[in-house]
Amino acid sequence: MAKRDYYEVLGVDKDASQDEIKKAYRKLAKKYHPDVNKDDPESAEERFKELSEAYEVLMDDDKRARYDRFGHEGIRSDFGAGGFSWNDFTHAGDVSDIFGFDFINTIFGGGGGDIFDVFFGGRGGRMRHGPRAGNDIRLQVNVDLEDVITGKEVEVDIPRSETCDLCRGSGAKEGTAPQTCASCGGQGQVQQSQQFGNRRLVTVNTCPQCRGRGTVVDEPCEKCRGLGHVKVRRKLLIQVPPGAETGTRVRYGGQGEGGEMGGPPGDLYAIINVRPHPGFEREGPDLLLEVPITFAQAALGDKIEISTLTGKASLTIPPATQTHKVFRLRGQGLPHLRGAGRGDQYVRVIVETPRHLSGEQKDLLRRMMELDKASGEDGSGKKGSGIFNRRKGGK
Repeated sequence: MAKRDYYEVLGVDKDASQDEIKKAYRKLAKKYHPDVNKDDPESAEERFKELSEAYEVLMDDDKRARYDRFGHEGIRSDFGAGGFSWNDFTHAGDVSDIFGFDFINTIFGGGGGDIFDVFFGGRGGRMRHGPRAGNDIRLQVNVDLEDVITGKEVEVDIPRSETCDLCRGSGAKEGTAPQTCASCGGQGQVQQSQQFGNRRLVTVNTCPQCRGRGTVVDEPCEKCRGLGHVKVRRKLLIQVPPGAETGTRVRYGGQGEGGEMGGPPGDLYAIINVRPHPGFEREGPDLLLEVPITFAQAALGDKIEISTLTGKASLTIPPATQTHKVFRLRGQGLPHLRGAGRGDQYVRVIVETPRHLSGEQKDLLRRMMELDKASGEDGSGKKGSGIFNRRKGGK
């Protein structure tokens, strides 16, 4: 099932302030919290988790900017291969500010407890300390408009981390193994509690000793120094597809950051950026080119040569062509990104008024103006049909 838009989930506009987002989250979280929806707790929990995921992204300026630009793909690496989990929720410390203590007391039923039971429902609150997939890499690839006619291969140099081949990601020296962390008992997290009257607020933090892994290394690997991964640079050929647009994503499975503790690597997403063209405007597979023509060409008609992305083409200008008239060249646009065929090229002609006239040219234009007045004005002030008439709707 496709993810819903985060702004839609919270019911806010795309330019909503953090205060507006916080108010929307507080209202909906109270409505959909599983502990106050006893009839259908599983459905409520999914809705509550969806709200919290949207809140996590939109309250973070960096995540929100990436989401606004690239959608859900832009923040996928923040949540790991399994998607958003409660371990990704960084606003639990603000829970008293969001909900207020009266609401917490209502959920706890006056009987003390762990605030994370509210968020995690007693399930899924453990840190992930088994094999974990590596983070995805997102890389912008800049190309010119001409490059997307037939597609192009672009070689990129990618800095990334890879699983250490000596310790196979464990971080431990060859012949040794990681040991269970004594500080957290292998849970990867530690609790701190504060008492508020007869209520206890418990916060859960990543264990500083093992950094959430649940294990510690007494004798670190000599190659990776206990990290389980090493930094490398790899060259990769990115295939820009024909018809690619700015924002088009090309996925390369397993080319992202190395996994942890034997987990698989993440993916690499090449985000295509098509540079603006000095002459052509683009709308999907269609192109628009503005071409200047002279007054004489517009009035009498002419055959002109115009540019396309693949060369030159001939365009017939019929007599009495008006400025901003648009002509269509079928099949002269860009390939359809999904599907066969190509778009069209549109040519908008701009009739230019001459800036410098010779004496002979001025005499000819004065003669034309006299003819225009003679044939188009009867002294009543009514609109004429002369060639110099510029009123709205004039021919």
